[in-house]
Amino acid sequence: MSARPDPTQTPDAPAESVASALADAAFVRVVCRADGDALAAGGLLARALRRAGVPFHVRAGAFPATGGAPDDDGVVLAVGSDVPGADATLRATDGPTSRRAYDVAEALTPAGEPGPDPVLALAGVVAAGDHPGATDGGLLAVAEETGAVDRRPGVAAPVADVADGLAHTTLAHASFSGDREAATAAVAELDLPAELDAAAHRTLASLVALDVAGDDDATARAAESVERALRPYATPDAPFATLGGYADVLDAVARERPGTGVALALGHDARTPALAAWRDHAAAAHRTLREGHTGRYDGVYVVRAADEVATHPGRLDTVARLCRDFRAPEPTTLVVGEGVAAVAAVERGAADAASALADDFGGDDGAWTGDAERAVVRFDADAPEAELIAAVREVST
Repeated sequence: MSARPDPTQTPDAPAESVASALADAAFVRVVCRADGDALAAGGLLARALRRAGVPFHVRAGAFPATGGAPDDDGVVLAVGSDVPGADATLRATDGPTSRRAYDVAEALTPAGEPGPDPVLALAGVVAAGDHPGATDGGLLAVAEETGAVDRRPGVAAPVADVADGLAHTTLAHASFSGDREAATAAVAELDLPAELDAAAHRTLASLVALDVAGDDDATARAAESVERALRPYATPDAPFATLGGYADVLDAVARERPGTGVALALGHDARTPALAAWRDHAAAAHRTLREGHTGRYDGVYVVRAADEVATHPGRLDTVARLCRDFRAPEPTTLVVGEGVAAVAAVERGAADAASALADDFGGDDGAWTGDAERAVVRFDADAPEAELIAAVREVST
């Protein structure tokens, strides 16, 4: 841990002060929350540190811990969540962490060097659940002016293969989600041309929107939530086909295989393993949402996780988000695994619920991380499920 006083402890510290502290460090250990927004933020910062000649190490995890800095001149930077012992924290209080990271990376980049990648930053913004122009719009305008992004009709996916994209996106939950064969059959019925034009892209968007909204199990929120998957920004020079697809892969790989996610965010050639992680993550999450046992309580909707996700906080988190957005009739969703759970809330309450579970049932290893809308928590695997549900209900109503 750094022996120097550091003015960057507050999450919303000025970008220039954070950049200055990083530039002066002998070594920077970047510790990211395992989600797409924080992963993009960590990538932006690491690339800027590389350009500035500052040695660094990046890692991500569901329950991040510092592990200690290498020496007295090192700095531990927490990205996306609070980390015990961190010298500095980058976590936006009023928007995506990746947007703040872009500003820090820009301030850190030496004169004459290329600036931070706006497409990576925008992918982080989308991964956080925001529209790419929802912050100040400046990044999106720059990306559009340079041709880095171009909005078109259709469905957001990281790949050109339509069936692959429909089956494995976690931006929506449809009847064919998680099932490549079902997605292939649905696309075949559309009789699309080999080269998709604007009309074909609109047909695909209609397929997804109508399938989602027309499902008997869909909630009113589903029709709104599916908009994230529609009218994407094409990204011709990025590793993935659309901005939404890029964000989807970042979020999935951060939760599924964080090491691969770090390599991707740093700009290494990790596209193939990242897509494999995306497919695995999506298939498991969609199956759990479709097949998991559920229960409805006053204010809380509970999903009992299947074995393939029961001990995996990243998968549980994605199931909770998908359930909240497309299936849950209650404002809070709790997905219960074995000694770990995820909470997703429509407006607020996820952090309060996760904190309560960690405090009441965590024992020596209890921990949680997250925010008002999404959180994951680790607790004693022997804790009675009924008591877990009661604790979440108490703080959610």
